[in-house]
Amino acid sequence: MNNASPIAPLLILEALACGLDPQRPVVRDLNLRVDPGEMVSLLGASGCGKTTLLRAIAGFIPLIAGQILLRGVAIARPGFAMPPERRRVGMVFQDYALFPHLTVAENVAYGLKGESRERIRATTHEMLERVGLASLARRYPHELSGGQQQRTALARALAPKPELILLDEPFSNLDVELRERLGVEVRQILESQGTTGILVTHDQHEAFAWGDKVGVLHEGNLRQWGTPYELYHQPVDAFVAGFIGQGTFLSGVSESAEEIRTAVGMVRGKPHGARIDPGTAVRVLIRPDDVLPDENSPIVARVIRRAFRGASTLYTLELDSGCQLQSLFPSHADHPVGERVPIRVSTDHLVLFPDDRADGSFICYPASL
Repeated sequence: MNNASPIAPLLILEALACGLDPQRPVVRDLNLRVDPGEMVSLLGASGCGKTTLLRAIAGFIPLIAGQILLRGVAIARPGFAMPPERRRVGMVFQDYALFPHLTVAENVAYGLKGESRERIRATTHEMLERVGLASLARRYPHELSGGQQQRTALARALAPKPELILLDEPFSNLDVELRERLGVEVRQILESQGTTGILVTHDQHEAFAWGDKVGVLHEGNLRQWGTPYELYHQPVDAFVAGFIGQGTFLSGVSESAEEIRTAVGMVRGKPHGARIDPGTAVRVLIRPDDVLPDENSPIVARVIRRAFRGASTLYTLELDSGCQLQSLFPSHADHPVGERVPIRVSTDHLVLFPDDRADGSFICYPASL
């Protein structure tokens, strides 16, 4: 018998609505729970409300409805907002927001006002050691690279020992290689501190690499909250299915709970989502990793585009019907544009949605539509 007590959440957002205009909230009816030590991502396109939500948690935007609880204590609700400096919440901004006239050490020490001189000196050195910048303590922000500026901003946010760090697209100004490396390093630093982190980003690869949980936001609503695996393989609606990853929707007809008749033959797998009755017109999501080369398959597609990715090649394939699928083949399977390739579709999960566009023919369209 397991008598372990459930983990008390660090952060709870209840029926949250926020924005600068009370008549037009940017975020609406949002519920969220973050446990201590979790690293989570908020993912969405520009204008979806993710930065507004982050700033509301930090205390920079008032609530229109709902409440924010930190360790069970309300820190914001309509008409009340605990000052940002009392929330034990740190924030790292997209543009770093470093003070140009202060050195690296002085920037880090800025949030430690009120502490003893010895305490400030020790904490500043500790933070700079942790982010690998102790040797640059006397430099000014303009003398640092983008990655070094980002580490300085992180050290400044960590210095007051917050329980929660909010990161607003912190790596977007960096090149891809540095962004990936710094994302891993920042997560490791927060984990070593026992600090919970919430990352806001429009980059799903970054969101998945960072987050134990990921929330997909669209037009101010949280469409799905779950692990990266759940978002990719078990999307709750057609929007999330199209927004996450790559893929194509094939129209088809349900033959049974685990079989869909499509333009590529019978597609089989474990059903996900609402029950679909036999004979129902559906859309089935086909991911690139569901389309496999198979010399014995009667289904043949023509290569119309290819993108070499090192260990694999992403092919865009066109069926005789005109439907286009994407497929990831091992890079040793080298097929030029124009070549006809036998393929089969193998799905572990059937991601299905009713098809209100069905006209009796087998068609396909990008999942993002």
